[in-house]
Amino acid sequence: MALVLALAGLLAASGCAGGPPSEPPPAAASPTATPSPSPRTTVTPVSPSPTPPATTASGTTMPLTSEVTAKLDTAVQRVLTQAQVPGVIVSVSTPQGEYLKAFGVSERVPGTAMVTGLNMRVGSLTKTFTVTGLLRLVDQGKVGLDDPVGKYQSGVPNGDKITLRQLADMRSGLFSYTHDEDFVRTLQGDPHRAFTPDQLLAYAFRHPVNFAPDDEFEYSNTNTVLLGKVIEKVGGQPLGEFLKKEVFEPADLDRTVFPTDNAFPQPHARGYTDQTADGTITDATDWNPSWGWAAGAAISDQADMRKWAKALATGSLLKPETQAQRLEPQPSTVAGTWYGLGVFYNHGWIGHNGSLPGYQSVAVYLPSAQASLVVLLNTDVEYRGSAPSTLFAKAITEVVSPGNVYDLPAAPADADEPSAQASPSVKVSSSATPPQPST
Repeated sequence: MALVLALAGLLAASGCAGGPPSEPPPAAASPTATPSPSPRTTVTPVSPSPTPPATTASGTTMPLTSEVTAKLDTAVQRVLTQAQVPGVIVSVSTPQGEYLKAFGVSERVPGTAMVTGLNMRVGSLTKTFTVTGLLRLVDQGKVGLDDPVGKYQSGVPNGDKITLRQLADMRSGLFSYTHDEDFVRTLQGDPHRAFTPDQLLAYAFRHPVNFAPDDEFEYSNTNTVLLGKVIEKVGGQPLGEFLKKEVFEPADLDRTVFPTDNAFPQPHARGYTDQTADGTITDATDWNPSWGWAAGAAISDQADMRKWAKALATGSLLKPETQAQRLEPQPSTVAGTWYGLGVFYNHGWIGHNGSLPGYQSVAVYLPSAQASLVVLLNTDVEYRGSAPSTLFAKAITEVVSPGNVYDLPAAPADADEPSAQASPSVKVSSSATPPQPST
């Protein structure tokens, strides 16, 4: 089983989540093989440009005419069928109009049609909320980005040297708990169990650091879980309550929640994964996302994600100088892609994506065209090594913003996720014929 909580296919760094490693991880010898962490590899990062790519991009979007929307229908349906995705919700918003449709099914049996108003687990998009919460504390003068994390949390390896900034931009060097064999076995044995943040950090902290702070980029859930702990200590309340007060409510995200267990507000789509011990497709809707916590537990819908994509990219909740620091591009290992403080640039688009068992998401904004794109789907099963969310986002942007095509390289599941491999031949299947798009 390889339980994913990743920027699916985003960044290839030594053990970064969902990124293409320079060498694929070893396949399990059998469906019941003991999981082992992916080996850490060395990569050469892409140099960042001196200014954020999105601020210098000159991209535009196509008017959402009947001809363009027909092309979008065809592109989305093609990916849905080819990648055997149960269902997907797509939102494209521009100053000239909006495209909002649902395709496929929200539940495979009895084949209930997907509709646009359903709640979804959004995985690593949670990181954007957590880091925004941290930056709100920066604006309030309660923390400094260059404070050492050891000032707020004891027992952190290199805690006197690693800064909050380095946690937020994934340059801390801390070992990711999702590479720990005991954690993988425990989660694999019971995906419904609850983990506390301290338990997650304990798995990470028993390992040495991978590199000195700021020496490299390496995507790691440990970083964001630590930031969640800092927020709770400084903010004086549970992370979910803090995010509701400081992020969700100010951004008018009334359908976005941070669950403390496997609770899932209705109505929601059911999510399907092949991340099981034997690689079979199963319903992961009610699996407990506590193992992702500040890095991946949030739930939202397309309307909130559309608002959030713009708020995140434009910094509407932050002081201008804080937003400027957030968008300072750090090198990644994928051409055309940079990472900031809990946010990425992808060929001009600013935002994040997410993946965890049963669900994937993309929420990005193109400042040069004042356009937002949201993709929410109810499976994380890869198609030929590619995250289906990436396939949808690429197909959509090829139509609406051909000068700014969202794209992430195909990669095997690895990195910042429990890493026992499911059979690569497993595909999503459904007896239900996907209906025509609906709103």
